[in-house]
Amino acid sequence: MDEEATRSLPGMPSPPGHPALAPFGTTIFATMSALAIEHDAINLGQGFPDTDGPGEVLEAAVEAIHSGRNQYPPGPGVPELLAAVARHQERFYGIDVDPASEVLVTVGATEAIAATVLALVRPGDEVVTFEPYYDSYAATIALAGGVRRTSVLRFPEYRVDEESLRAAFSDRTRLVLLNTPHNPTGTVLTREELELVSSLAREHDAWVVTDEVYEHLTFDGATHIPVAALPGMWDRTLTISSAGKTFSTTGWKVGWVTGPAAAVAAVRAVKQFLTYVGSGPFQPAVAVGLGLPDEVFTGLARSLQDQRDRLVDGLVGAGLEVSVPRGGYFVVADAAPLGARDAMEFCLDLPVRAGVVGVPVSVFHDDPTAGRTLVRFAFCKRPEVIDEACRRLAGLGR
Repeated sequence: MDEEATRSLPGMPSPPGHPALAPFGTTIFATMSALAIEHDAINLGQGFPDTDGPGEVLEAAVEAIHSGRNQYPPGPGVPELLAAVARHQERFYGIDVDPASEVLVTVGATEAIAATVLALVRPGDEVVTFEPYYDSYAATIALAGGVRRTSVLRFPEYRVDEESLRAAFSDRTRLVLLNTPHNPTGTVLTREELELVSSLAREHDAWVVTDEVYEHLTFDGATHIPVAALPGMWDRTLTISSAGKTFSTTGWKVGWVTGPAAAVAAVRAVKQFLTYVGSGPFQPAVAVGLGLPDEVFTGLARSLQDQRDRLVDGLVGAGLEVSVPRGGYFVVADAAPLGARDAMEFCLDLPVRAGVVGVPVSVFHDDPTAGRTLVRFAFCKRPEVIDEACRRLAGLGR
């Protein structure tokens, strides 16, 4: 019986699934990771390290488990993590945060993004974001009934285009969803670029939501500047970060939101009906991590910069044009020299042809002319893994 006939039968429910999610399907990361397993390929697609983070953080999680901290934590987060996040914001950025009312712990940054967008965006509201964008942004905006308005960051420089950004704002703009250091491009927005965004947000009376999960992973002297630290922006900014990238513990899913108390309360009101709470024994461990000495944070960044350079050199050697990132986990490369005409087709074939997995940047774009042959590769991997992946990619050009 065909689908149309099935729908017409009396008493039959409507097809399952939220209509707002119909255009999105399965996340690209799940698709590509499944291909990596199927073909025993090197997975440079999904951004997770293949080494563990600081021993002090791991040991603190073990201690929390053995000391019985395995039940529901408090809704806003365990007190020591709330305090640690507040101290972190003061220590690194000079931002004074009240841990009791201006911090909320979430199940990773992805939940923080979802809860924040659902709390602030009403049906028909417009949300401004840069493309390429992390894929959960588009899906979450759609779930909230919002309208996505984008400004394109273009390969290889990936700098903000003021004319395009201004055109994305309107009298219906409710929120700006910003990511710096930026995934997937690795660009670190400058103070001038952030001040432009802030000025436009104030002009249109919009909230700014900043995804800063790569805040400690910057290279070549680039400086991460939180929007909340800019003059006049604290009262309209919600800042999101997490422990996964900073401490190489992406599976722990410990994130947080900081901002004005009323806005954080609105996010908490949504979050309680998403996961309620989570990551119980990992929360006190992350609190330990946030208090580690500066050299732990700078040491991880130095190590990742070395891995970035290794991957960039290998990709260039394989014949690809590369945009050198100044932050994050990823390098974006143009695969056209290897015969790519469509990034999605190229990436779906790559595990079979070369035993390597990358992610097509086109899936992070609304503009069909952007990212057509661009591929994102992760460098948060061991040196020998990066070297072998580059060796395999070089074989495609022979």
